[in-house]
Order: sequence, then C-alpha cells, then structure tokens
Amino acid sequence: MSNPYALPDLPYDYADLEPAISAKAMEIHHSKHHAKYVEGANSAVEALLDPPLASVAGLEHALAFNVGGHLLHSLYWKCLTADLDQRPGGLLSEAVDDSFGAFEVLAKRMYEAITTVQGSGWAALVWEPLAQRLLVTQIRDHEGSTIVGTNLILVADAWEHAHYLDYHSDKAAWAKSFLRLANWSFAGEAFSLARESQSPMRVESSS
Repeated sequence: MSNPYALPDLPYDYADLEPAISAKAMEIHHSKHHAKYVEGANSAVEALLDPPLASVAGLEHALAFNVGGHLLHSLYWKCLTADLDQRPGGLLSEAVDDSFGAFEVLAKRMYEAITTVQGSGWAALVWEPLAQRLLVTQIRDHEGSTIVGTNLILVADAWEHAHYLDYHSDKAAWAKSFLRLANWSFAGEAFSLARESQSPMRVESSS
C-alpha cells in the first residue's frame, strides 16, 4: 500500500520565527524529527497488514507513538506565527473567560504545563465537549495521558528537541517565547470547528 502519512510543508520559512526560534532549530525539528515520526508511522502501518501475532502489541504502540507525533507536529506548526503577542478573539475569547476567568490565567496555565512536563511531552489547550469547556492538559510523549474525546485547540511542544538548540535547559524561557509566538487566530478557527462537533455522550438515544 502507498504510505498514508506525509511530511507537511511549513506555513512559513525556517527563518521566519527568528530570533525566538532559529532557522537551524526549525529545520532540524521539521526535516529530521517530524520526518522520523512520519517514517515510523508508515512503517508501523505496513507491518500491521500481516504481523506475527506476538508483534501486534509492539506495532500498535509504535503506530500510536509515531502517528501521535506526526499529528501533533502537523498541528504545532500551525500554532506558531511571526505575528507576535496575539490574544484570542471572538468566541474563543468568550470561552477563555468562561473557562479560566481571564486570558492571563490561561497563559499562566499553559506556561506551567510546558515547564512542568516530566521528560518528553506536550502542553495542550483542549475543548472538552461533554463539559463544554476549555482545559489545559499535558500529553505524555505523543499519545499518553490524553483525555478521550477532547479536541486540540493549541499545542506546545515541550520535548527537549523543540527548545534545546536555542534555549538549552531553560524551558521557562522557551515557554515564554512560545506564548509570544502562539497563533491565536488559528486557535480561533480550530475552536470553531471543535464547537461544531459534539461528544457522543451528549447524543440522546432514540431507543
């Protein structure tokens, strides 16, 4: 079968987010790290077509890890912009106020989520359709400890490879830079799409 996953083009050039993220860091992150997850996802899909029974569990984990890495990175590139210091607008701004009280509280939660990731992982702003509210969560690696049924609105890469070349071990400085780079215009579009989808738990049974 043809490879179902492909490395997406970035919506900007590697140097466009300097000095917050260097062109070299962007190039390595996109063309090396993200590309590796795409390769791993395609390899796992291929291997699962007719695997030895004893290999299924390992291949399913490899698929979840690599597809998760691919999908999160594909979203992450859209969550960054050279138009610095944006704030949520429209319906997203209203939802932020309803869920957190103020944008400053949300920003603090995102900062804390990025800086307290233990090992490898992500910070994410998600829409939880059952409770009809926004939440800030952490994602372990690319697939662990996620809340089932939530919609990703904005994600921040807290893996070491996302910040080490430019910020070394200063994850706090990276968190501050991410918040300045955050593309709230894109997040508003993602939020509108998330609001249109409803949790199956909210669907009334006709029987």
